[in-house]
Amino acid sequence: MGILAKSGATRNRRTFRIVKVLVTGASGFICGYLIQELLEHGYEVVGLDNFSKYGRVQKSYDTLPGYRLVEGNAKDVALMKELLSDCDHFIAAAAMIGGISYFHEFAYDLLAENERIIASSFDAAIWAHRERKLKKIVVLSSSMVFESTNEYPTPEGAERRSPPPRSTYGFQKLATEYFVQGAYEQYKLPYTIVRPFNCVGIGEKRALSDRDIMSGNVRLAMSHVVPDLVQKLVKGQDPLHILGDGKQVRHYTYGGDLARGIRVCTEHPAALNQDFNLSTPVSTTVLELAELIWQKIHGSSKPFRYVSDPAYEYDVQERSPATGKAKDLLGFEASTPLSEILDEVIPWVAEQVEIGQM
Repeated sequence: MGILAKSGATRNRRTFRIVKVLVTGASGFICGYLIQELLEHGYEVVGLDNFSKYGRVQKSYDTLPGYRLVEGNAKDVALMKELLSDCDHFIAAAAMIGGISYFHEFAYDLLAENERIIASSFDAAIWAHRERKLKKIVVLSSSMVFESTNEYPTPEGAERRSPPPRSTYGFQKLATEYFVQGAYEQYKLPYTIVRPFNCVGIGEKRALSDRDIMSGNVRLAMSHVVPDLVQKLVKGQDPLHILGDGKQVRHYTYGGDLARGIRVCTEHPAALNQDFNLSTPVSTTVLELAELIWQKIHGSSKPFRYVSDPAYEYDVQERSPATGKAKDLLGFEASTPLSEILDEVIPWVAEQVEIGQM
């Protein structure tokens, strides 16, 4: 395991080369943490993005010598082959993705566009593994493949014995995992599937395609619960509006922990041809989350007050993953407490509100 690969070894001398990785969807939220993680561990990274979600976004690592950002579309197979021609690994993260409002607003596009993206990604990966030096594809799936499960905590494998996801987004993410199966069975393309759960961190804001959706007197940032709750409280909403009754169970996982988990899944031998839930093992209800954010913003100066707004149709009531497989096989645990995550997120969201980005 590691980032330096031996090449041209002789009895008296060993030479090493830097491992090169292509990351699609490079300007996305999770990839902001992931690319930083890869660069800090010595990888050479090529990022691909078409800037369709947020527009151009500046990152702290944009000018680092180990990173190259390419503007382009992951649906362009020729471009993907060109970029993969000298890569050791491919982290396929490009997707049309958003909060729960996306599932309704873009029900067809989430299915059609993501199918086109994933088909092109696999076309290029199969070629690069067969004709060049690509070792493996790492595919970012989603906890939404478990949308219809009744197994809690939900283990890897439950996605195949549960009823299919009801949302087009969840269904397409499950289809992505079947792309993995097909490419392995027919072309022996090595893989690892990773399923992030409720990523929380900084860098997530309104997308270019977002329309105004009101929650009380405040428009939602993107129907992702943490930034939405924070920005409503920063804007002074009282009582706080939450979607549904607040009993929804989530595992809020720090973006830095997820990035580390994806890196480990990329490089660890035990991750080969396996799938992993990447998540904190700690469950939190939306109501518990809301009260914790309230306390961090208001302290004891105001009693916690909330009202429930009608929930969205695809607001899954529980997402509780089993996390033991990643711990046992890879030694990976997501360890950052929710309180510590919020101490980073709340000031960032407050700043975005102040400059008019939320």
